[in-house]
Amino acid sequence: MKRKNHVNIYFITLIITSISLFSCKKKIEVETPILLKPKIEYLKLDGNSANQLTISETEKDSYAINTTGEDPYVLTKGISKSLHQDSVVLTFEYKSNKDIDKLQLFFGPSFSEGRSVSAISVPAASTWKSYSIVLKKPIKDFSWGKDGDLLRLDFGTNSGVRVEIRNIYFRKMNSNEQKEFDAQEAQIQKDETIKEALSAYLKKRYSSRISAVKVNQTEITISGEVSGEGKFSLSEIYPNDTLVIKAHFENKVSIDNGAFRITLPRKDIKGGLEYDRLLSRWVVVKEEGDKESIDSHARYADDIESVQTVPPGVLQSKKGLGGFFMNQYASDLDDLGIASITVNIPFTAMMYASPAANTIPHTYGGKEYYFSTSYLASIDNALKLAASKGIVVAAIILVQKASECADPAIGSLLQHPDFTPEGIYTMPNLTTDEGVHCYAAAIDFLASRYNRVDNAYGRIHKWIMHNEVDAGLTWTNMGRKPMLNYLDTYIRSMRICHNISRQYDPNSEVMGSFTHSWVDPIELYSSKEMLTALQQFSTLEGDFQWGIAYHPYPQDLNEPKTWNDNKATFSSNSALVTFKNLEVIDQWVKQPENKYEANVKRTLWLSENGTNSRTYEDKDLAEQAAGFAYAWKKLKNLDGIDAIQWHNWIDNRVEYGLRIGLRRFPDDETDPAGRKPVWFAYEAAGTEKEDEVFDQFKSIIGINDWNEIMRPVF
Repeated sequence: MKRKNHVNIYFITLIITSISLFSCKKKIEVETPILLKPKIEYLKLDGNSANQLTISETEKDSYAINTTGEDPYVLTKGISKSLHQDSVVLTFEYKSNKDIDKLQLFFGPSFSEGRSVSAISVPAASTWKSYSIVLKKPIKDFSWGKDGDLLRLDFGTNSGVRVEIRNIYFRKMNSNEQKEFDAQEAQIQKDETIKEALSAYLKKRYSSRISAVKVNQTEITISGEVSGEGKFSLSEIYPNDTLVIKAHFENKVSIDNGAFRITLPRKDIKGGLEYDRLLSRWVVVKEEGDKESIDSHARYADDIESVQTVPPGVLQSKKGLGGFFMNQYASDLDDLGIASITVNIPFTAMMYASPAANTIPHTYGGKEYYFSTSYLASIDNALKLAASKGIVVAAIILVQKASECADPAIGSLLQHPDFTPEGIYTMPNLTTDEGVHCYAAAIDFLASRYNRVDNAYGRIHKWIMHNEVDAGLTWTNMGRKPMLNYLDTYIRSMRICHNISRQYDPNSEVMGSFTHSWVDPIELYSSKEMLTALQQFSTLEGDFQWGIAYHPYPQDLNEPKTWNDNKATFSSNSALVTFKNLEVIDQWVKQPENKYEANVKRTLWLSENGTNSRTYEDKDLAEQAAGFAYAWKKLKNLDGIDAIQWHNWIDNRVEYGLRIGLRRFPDDETDPAGRKPVWFAYEAAGTEKEDEVFDQFKSIIGINDWNEIMRPVF
């Protein structure tokens, strides 16, 4: 089960949008101590500025620090003279009894998240080690380094860390750092080129078009029309192609001016692997001498023949549970009237490239992959129970970073090449033939296993693709990319899952996962801009029936009184969408321009959300339950919202102090996993007992009638 740290997301690891791929990679190695050099100005720490830490100067330019809270930081004193233009590497020596989970630097004297950078964790060290961070780009972007400027050093998010730090100064890049920085700058320029090309592609109106792509068991048929003078051909675009910057097109079939209809074999060989053209896009290419350019928007398969017929999942109510797993409290499914659940499936935790003990094989594209039977058993049991009760299931598809995969070989195939260490999960690597094949094989295995006519292993009805992609640095990492570049890859992942799963279930839906960031980005992107661009791509490239898995947590995850969220307004351009202003996303999903093929409302689940009880005192428990009652009365009146899945089901110790579950901590001393007032409110929701239970919360919310909480969107 995936454990989520939203405190970490929203309050600690905010990454600024103005820095794109700055070089902040550390170089950690055992070295002899740095020799003191008379001309170097060592930064001095200001003990009077300490927050949630104690600090003492043990000797000249050397300090002992002990963190005492979750936001420990200290300021340097102002530098006495401007930095040399080449002095862009912050370097120091340190020892630490624990890892510093996130070193964050703020560039003052004016401090804000927008003038900060976050480095990766600083490993524990019992002997002196050096740590270096290249800060050339932020120094330039923030015009930092003038006489009197200073830094704020944030030493992670944990108390009880003992750090010794000395000889803090700026130096010139060494040859390796310069080489790495230059490579990163080249990548930034390439990313900018792709971004501009994608933006132009979305705005372009081509003279030719592809109108349909139909796939049966053996063939694929592409139809369209060509308009204009010149030589034209139909070209296949693979998932690992970047369409908008392609200069040469392969697998072309000549087409004449006017309408065309071309049928091709469905299977092909690519990179030595059997390739299913179900995953491809198709585009009209115009040739003018040696120059080739696209003359239509590309189109994915939009009519996929299924190998079987299975019944669609039908919601019996809006009540659901998030992150369901088998335990002794599974009776809650009946007691609470649960109609839907989400289940986390980090498939890289059970996938192997070669035979291993206690695995079963799965053949995809002529190649075998292997899956852990013990890991599968836990998923099977949960999904079979859900199927027996007619519960609709959404699988959250997660790709672990390489270091956490069960098989290093799978990790090396599937970790995105631009993954950066702050990521908890990675965007799948769709840049290589092998990566595409491996990812498609995993989806094919899950879709074929959990969409059987006999429901032998249970069902998956919907596929939530990765996690909170608008907070992609943390949850679906492929580095710091422009939004369109990131979304382009995310759509390819969504399309692969959609096209493969539709072979086994013609009603299958993929869903995009988003935080509560409507127009105010949590990290690099906002959910509204991504959803709007996703709709644009879908309209131009052949629509597919994707849905939305939204996480409208309160503005402050600790604060259950969501009706006080000041960043959640009733404007269509609200900064956030929380429980307070669900009307905003409800209105968005019902707009004709945002519907599937302009006439079918997209599925909208509130797939992960909850209100917190700060403690288990009566007042805090009542406020948590009131937060749920408020949210339920909202979504009950909003027909654009199909379901809510409460997270957490049971309080979780690794949620950094949050108690957002329906039940207490399993190891609570007084009432282990006991049902909280919010559990009973959840039980009553949608039943004849609803008002009897809910009315006690009106005074907490400050209303006399539930109609008072509904507001129009402007």
